Amino acid sequence: MNASSSTQNRDRRAELLALTAELRPALHRYCARLMGSVIDGEDVVQDTLARALAAFDEIDEMPELRPWLFRIAHNRAIDVLRSRALRKAEPIEAAGDLADEANPDPMEALMRQEAVETAVSRFAELPLLQRSVVILKDVLDESLKDIAALLDLSVDAVKAHLARGRGRLREINAHAATLAEARPVSAAVARYVALFNSQNWDGLRALLADDVRLHQSTYPLRAGAADVGMFFTIYAKFEGVRLQPAWVEGREVIAVFEKAASRPSYFMWLEWRNNRISFIRDYRYARYVVDGAELVLAAEGKTSAG
Repeated sequence: MNASSSTQNRDRRAELLALTAELRPALHRYCARLMGSVIDGEDVVQDTLARALAAFDEIDEMPELRPWLFRIAHNRAIDVLRSRALRKAEPIEAAGDLADEANPDPMEALMRQEAVETAVSRFAELPLLQRSVVILKDVLDESLKDIAALLDLSVDAVKAHLARGRGRLREINAHAATLAEARPVSAAVARYVALFNSQNWDGLRALLADDVRLHQSTYPLRAGAADVGMFFTIYAKFEGVRLQPAWVEGREVIAVFEKAASRPSYFMWLEWRNNRISFIRDYRYARYVVDGAELVLAAEGKTSAG
């Protein structure tokens, strides 16, 4: 490859990254509900973008970006769900009667609103095709024709899955349990939060394992205590950042508040090994992840023993 071709390819890849940045929130809304988890959904989004970049060098002409990325994301999510043995076969019944797509009635609008407001985790209770169709139609407002093209279905089949999925989602919401209360905070997370809020950066660096890794969205992975230690050097420059222990999808995480905000802007989560931090996942640059999260703030001063 000559210098001119290399430069042109870099420009195209830069263009792709810029364009995908605009689509990432919508991709995450789809993937999170398909996976039933905001965290797993972001993992699928990251994998989708990596696969798109890997395939990009082999593409002569830029495809229509949105359907291309959604197809990659959909196929990747299905692969993950299949590997977990979560997918169940479902026969396609005759299409149900739906309101005219061009002139939705008030009930149609109400069903869409209900889907948008439904907790991400509840979508996992729907069969996969119902789940995909309801998300694409009621959450992302895709047309029936585009949904059919993405899922390789007929429009009538899409209507059938949509009707059944909407009905099932209403049943799920009607019987949904209230959000569980936060559990006691682990001593390790409580210590991390206390050190961070007191800006004891050296104390935090001392908690890092030698082979610790840091992941921040599409930024390059940091590895090793020295490199990851820069994470705290960067945070030291931000004013008004405070942390509070929280829970998301049964996982103990750390909510991040900025300035005097009453709601967290994003969250991070840590993995520990022998009382040292082995992995940090920081969602500062993927803030859309918190939008659909069932995040429960832990009661301050409530820690577990040990």
